[in-house]
Amino acid sequence: MKKLAYLFLFILPVFAFAQSPDAPPAPHITYIKAGRLFDATSDAVRTNAVIVVEGDKIQKLGSTSDIDIPANADVIDLSADTVLPGLIDCHTHLSARADRYNPIYDFRDTPFDSAFAAVVNARKTLDAGFTTVRDVGSPPFLAVDLRNSINDGYIPGPRVVASGPAISITGGHGDLNSYSPQTSVWMFPKEKDFAIVDGVEQMQHTVRAQVKYGVDVIKVLASGGVLSKGDSPGAPQFTFDELKMAADTAHQAGRKIAAHAHGAQSIKDAIRAGFDSIEHASLVDDEGIALAKQHGTYFVMDIYNDDYLLGNAIKFGLEKENIDKERKLGRTQRENFAKAFKAGVKMAFGTDAGVYPHGDNAKQFFYMVKYGMTPAQAIHAATSNAADLIGRSAEVGTLLPGKFADIVAVKGDPLSDVTTLEHMDFVMKGGTVYKSDGVAK
Repeated sequence: MKKLAYLFLFILPVFAFAQSPDAPPAPHITYIKAGRLFDATSDAVRTNAVIVVEGDKIQKLGSTSDIDIPANADVIDLSADTVLPGLIDCHTHLSARADRYNPIYDFRDTPFDSAFAAVVNARKTLDAGFTTVRDVGSPPFLAVDLRNSINDGYIPGPRVVASGPAISITGGHGDLNSYSPQTSVWMFPKEKDFAIVDGVEQMQHTVRAQVKYGVDVIKVLASGGVLSKGDSPGAPQFTFDELKMAADTAHQAGRKIAAHAHGAQSIKDAIRAGFDSIEHASLVDDEGIALAKQHGTYFVMDIYNDDYLLGNAIKFGLEKENIDKERKLGRTQRENFAKAFKAGVKMAFGTDAGVYPHGDNAKQFFYMVKYGMTPAQAIHAATSNAADLIGRSAEVGTLLPGKFADIVAVKGDPLSDVTTLEHMDFVMKGGTVYKSDGVAK
């Protein structure tokens, strides 16, 4: 009897602790029925699949025949849909608006205008099924703050891999060109310290400073660009030594580095310098394609937005200089996309969102298929390949146990008609449903 009393005295506090209101609640479990499942680990499609989501992670995947769903379980029925991993766009500008091409906005807008736009655009991007993005150029350090606010659950949006302001040269793409010497734009931190760089030592300092302020990735404008004044998209902007310093400093700090590069020489210099990705790659030559394949460098080619720039952007004040640049590049970029992909260069999905309206990201899939990819390959570019490029393969990009429950679904079959991805029916990020039956929550 005394032994039973001692046992009772031991069990009682344990039971009381288990029932304590301060104890964390058990993770919520959700069962998702998937009529068709493309997990992005291969080109295969499973039918009648079940995904078990525990909290914000995938616990288990199986079929309706080998996973028993309890009678009172929380079930999401996507039996009529094709289910995929959350999509990834590796080239966005969440603070940018595609209805403001008139240069007057360079002087009227404050950083707060950009921040308000970023909040709205983040939600549009998430609703479009893009649960992760890489922001490669916003006012300093807006993308970092946006990332943190989303991660804290303060605002809805995709997972953000954030850069600081893109690094350029005096008078280059990204600088304030073709205005009087008395004209300047100032904000904290000073742009000169964090975006305009001349020389190897300045490059080292700038990359280190951006790391100090919390960026995930470094963005360097290795060539001129389209949406700027007074520069040529094909012209190199940095010496090889400057690019090498940027890549080495970024990698020493555990960061990846991306090069905006339209011109053939700047593409090759950035690849040889050790950059992880080439953005745009519009004028790449055969040598550049061979180098990219040899070094395993990703190309992120925005082959949709030419349509918008030569259409609606003109209505919103895009100037003749920019229009002429785009007309010279757009068709060539698409042809070089086909050449690079056929040659075996690694490709990741990136659209330059912000040049066109956010939320239309999936419109690029059509062009990726038109210029040589199968629908499955285009989807891999926006899932498993993209996750590899941004260094997040352990967390996102495929549907596997232990990864975040970033899950999207569409009506129809995107493997036969990739444009179905333009009409996202269901969006879950981290186990939370943000869109269901085509309606945002």
